[in-house]
Amino acid sequence: MRRSEFERAVAAEFGPRAGALMADLVLPSLGDRTARQAMDAGIPPREIWLALCEETDVPAERRYGAGRMEPRRR
Repeated sequence: MRRSEFERAVAAEFGPRAGALMADLVLPSLGDRTARQAMDAGIPPREIWLALCEETDVPAERRYGAGRMEPRRR
């Protein structure tokens, strides 16, 4: 997951709350950092996305691939 995909996923999932969640929600699985602090620390966006999803109870079916413009082809 690229940073741009992460940002789209967060905006799509959390809407107007996205900015506040990124700045204020402490994620224990990322060393008690906020998503913004984790991003600044170089933690991969996918890891941050999954931590946000876990902490906010996003259903599993909405976690994978969110934020991609179109699915990857294999």
